[in-house]
Amino acid sequence: MLDQTKAGAIFERAKKFCSVPELEIIFYSNNSALTRFANNTIHQNVSESNEIASIRVAFDGKTARATTNRFDDESLKRAVQSAENIAKVQEPDSERLPLATAQETEDDKQAETAKGNSRPTRCFEQTASITPAERADAVGEIVAIAKKHSLTTAGIYSSSGSAEAIVNSNGLSAFHRQTSAEVSITMLAESSSGWQKANSPDVNNLDPARLAEIAAQKARDSQSPLELAPGKYTVVLEPAAVLDLVGFMFWDFGGLAILDQRSFLNNRIGTKLFGENVTIMDDVHHPLQSGAPFDGEGARRQRVSLVENGVIKNLVYARGTAAKMLKSEHAGKVGAVAPTGHGFPLPNEIGEAPMNIVFLTPGGEHTVDEMIAGTERGVLITRLWYIREVDPYEKMLTGMTRDGTFLIEGGKVKQGIRNFRFNQSLIALLSNVAAMGQAVRASGEEAFDMVVPAMKVRDFNFTEVTRF
Repeated sequence: MLDQTKAGAIFERAKKFCSVPELEIIFYSNNSALTRFANNTIHQNVSESNEIASIRVAFDGKTARATTNRFDDESLKRAVQSAENIAKVQEPDSERLPLATAQETEDDKQAETAKGNSRPTRCFEQTASITPAERADAVGEIVAIAKKHSLTTAGIYSSSGSAEAIVNSNGLSAFHRQTSAEVSITMLAESSSGWQKANSPDVNNLDPARLAEIAAQKARDSQSPLELAPGKYTVVLEPAAVLDLVGFMFWDFGGLAILDQRSFLNNRIGTKLFGENVTIMDDVHHPLQSGAPFDGEGARRQRVSLVENGVIKNLVYARGTAAKMLKSEHAGKVGAVAPTGHGFPLPNEIGEAPMNIVFLTPGGEHTVDEMIAGTERGVLITRLWYIREVDPYEKMLTGMTRDGTFLIEGGKVKQGIRNFRFNQSLIALLSNVAAMGQAVRASGEEAFDMVVPAMKVRDFNFTEVTRF
């Protein structure tokens, strides 16, 4: 596995082959393994180890990147020369900034420390050392639970250890190491299904047997589903469903999205767009979050308040985007403008995005059972899938429910129902949140992991019933 010393040594060797002033290398190192099961049996076990150097050169307003996973001198030389040759045919960008400096990132680190944002542990030896036999034992428990309930199960159990480093010719050197374990379980009955998924840097936070029992109960309880008429319903969205919906809006919180006029926040920053009870941060230091504390240029990720009591407050910025925004017609209309450490590796067309989303729900948390008990008639949704954006500016989304959709009547879950297709404005959804649960680390299928709560939402718009 890559370490900071090895990354620095490879950089120094690559530097000898570089004929231009600025050189940056991003290193990725990963050991991953996956156990896949279906029809109540393991059918695949794979593992992979790889190390990659992504080499960027910059000169005369031009920049380009080439990659290699071989670190001998000849391979490094070819990659550096490829990056240089690609850069030579690029159009110069007069607004391109020099590579980040060690001083810049050290200043960011000190600022974050002053705010009390300490760096949490994201690397756990027990997670890194999970064996195929241990994953198989966990799958055995899942299969036993499926058989106990006369169900068929499928899913995955994966584990990995990774390292990421960025080194450049301006003296910057940043390093991050992390582990991850993930379980995804689907339970299948004759006319229904149930699902659960979770991941964590620390395998001790995962309980495959508990997840299997929940998925099995959802499959059992939703058998012989009732067909309910489409329309607007109060819904209780479990955290995975919330995550996959709200994930569609955070790419719009980058400064470049505003400059490109492709964000639903254009002309809306500083306005109250959501309900009073919606407050959202981007916080890589949150104990339930994961990922490197620096961005694709090595800039330290800062804690940013995105939404406060429904009001859009701030965007996130890469270094170059912040400089462009300050010179644009939007300066003074978009909140604080400064690099926040949210850029992707350059060159790219996206710019930046907040990737460590945390919903704040202080003092107002309700359990899912409490939300159900307070609902006279509504729908409980386990998860959503095949979500697509219909109207980017109004954030109108369409998709379907899946793997555990239930009718709520008289404050109780009555029975499973046929799945729905929905057409729902995300803006309207976050304006109609009647109650929220405690924010938890959640995993879905349509968006990256976040710290989000379950939500009870009024007037969720179902447009048609599906065939299953």
